[in-house]
Amino acid sequence: MTPEQTSWFAETFEVLVRNVGQALLGKDHVVRLALTCMLAEGHLLLEDAPGTGKTSLAKAIAATVQGTHSRIQFTPDLLPSDVTGVTIYDQSTGHFQFHPGPVFASVVLADEINRASPKTQSALLEVMEENRVTVDTVSHPVGRPFMVIATQNPIEQAGTYRLPEAQLDRFLMKTSLGYPDRASTVEILSGAADRDRTARLTAKITTHAVAEMSALADAVHTDAAVLDYVAALVEATRTDPRTALGASVRGALALVRCAKVWAASQGRGYVIPDDVKLLADPVLAHRIILETEAEFSGVTPQQVVAGVLEATVPPDARI
Repeated sequence: MTPEQTSWFAETFEVLVRNVGQALLGKDHVVRLALTCMLAEGHLLLEDAPGTGKTSLAKAIAATVQGTHSRIQFTPDLLPSDVTGVTIYDQSTGHFQFHPGPVFASVVLADEINRASPKTQSALLEVMEENRVTVDTVSHPVGRPFMVIATQNPIEQAGTYRLPEAQLDRFLMKTSLGYPDRASTVEILSGAADRDRTARLTAKITTHAVAEMSALADAVHTDAAVLDYVAALVEATRTDPRTALGASVRGALALVRCAKVWAASQGRGYVIPDDVKLLADPVLAHRIILETEAEFSGVTPQQVVAGVLEATVPPDARI
């Protein structure tokens, strides 16, 4: 990346953060993570209580990048065709026509994804990995940018289907919005008459510019020492005695992709170890499966990641 491109990327990223932040007050860091996820061409899993702004986040991102937005409420009776679309025979023309489902949008909110059956959940696997949907042997691209923001409620688990490890691995990041602080809550309450804060947002860049930013992020330099650091972190999650399954190679690739975007958003054309440290938890924690004994003892994947970061020496400390 040239200095001019780096400056443009950082300035544009800040504009996007401020615009989305108008709809989600006091959630600057989560907004940055979500935009990083989008520019790294990945998908976001939000595990949070109802009423924290998950839908607003999806709508605000879509409005900011001049994209389309759709919302799928996952329920036990939802069918795969309700997500991807269906082919219907048209008697007037004598041909089958494909009617696209709600997954054909720039930002797709999969609300309470763990309430649908595994069969319906699997309908998202292909499109999340390959940006296309195959119906009746015909592939239909969903376009770019494409981002799935899935939510699940950590409180009400009755009647839900746990997301399988293969599907969790498809999500680039997992995080939570949480409740706003007192000052932000007061500001939200003062504007209670404005029921939809995303309605007043205006697009700041086009979807074509989003693709350009993603391409620029790919050109961010990552030193071999930093790549070795990422590999060491991922390997440490696998050898930790508290884990039954550590982060995959896809997890390591995801961490590098996110670190590149984050570095560019900070006005740098190169990745530093601090970028990796900051993103390790949202990128790696949900990919870790704990041993049964460790889980019963109260150990969390976040604690495993924190321990791995503490035990693994970063490149700048080896000199």
